[in-house]
Amino acid sequence: MSEPPIGTPAESPAEAPAAKPPSQLIASAPRNARERVRAELTGEIKEVALAQLASGGGAALSLRAIAREMGMASSALFRYFDNRDALLTALIIDSYSSLAEAAEAAEARVHGGSIGDRWMAICHGVRNWATAQPHQYALIFGSPIPGYAAPPGTVAPASRVPLMLGDLLGDLVGEKSYDTGEHPKPPKAVRRAVEPVRAMMPAGVTSDLMVRGLMAWTYLFGAISFELFGHRHNVVADYDAFFDHEVRRMAVMVGLMPGAVAPH
Repeated sequence: MSEPPIGTPAESPAEAPAAKPPSQLIASAPRNARERVRAELTGEIKEVALAQLASGGGAALSLRAIAREMGMASSALFRYFDNRDALLTALIIDSYSSLAEAAEAAEARVHGGSIGDRWMAICHGVRNWATAQPHQYALIFGSPIPGYAAPPGTVAPASRVPLMLGDLLGDLVGEKSYDTGEHPKPPKAVRRAVEPVRAMMPAGVTSDLMVRGLMAWTYLFGAISFELFGHRHNVVADYDAFFDHEVRRMAVMVGLMPGAVAPH
């Protein structure tokens, strides 16, 4: 009998792994194939739905129209999504997640830089994603869709970019580059107004800094929405240059950058 190769321990019949019965091997293949087909069809349904969004907006989304375009029976489509709202929810979660991934990737490229650099990267990452996917942006930041109420499952993906901005505020406090003595507390009514977001903020973020952060978050998405929805048409000639400058100015207002904004 031949010896095993050097460095390879010999196995006794008791130690050798038991082979799977043929019935198990046969049963696993169809199950995996079904999962692949389901994943592929789910992705195709979403692609057709996004095309519908581009042509008619969220209110025009129709499972029956998607089924017709895909050459499927509508009853078959309902095996993938229970109703229109379930499909909308999936698209909304995908859109928030894709947006967050773009912002996170942009921030990661400059993570070792200044807080101001990281803010600028997040802002440009968000805008670049929005201008490349305007219909997905409109789905999550445009007009509410009649009859649709977003379920709790959309909250976590929707919070990813705001939490990134909150981390910048926490790092600002941690670096002790934000002088809390120079920024008095907002009025009591304003402090009560922003109390719901306090639990999302890192430790040490003051009420004044929370207010500034909320203003910056609102301004960022407001600026992008104004651009994408045409409200800056014939008002701003160079969107890129203006956006870069305005978010730098916002960073100064928040305290993420020094007071002087250098020309770029």
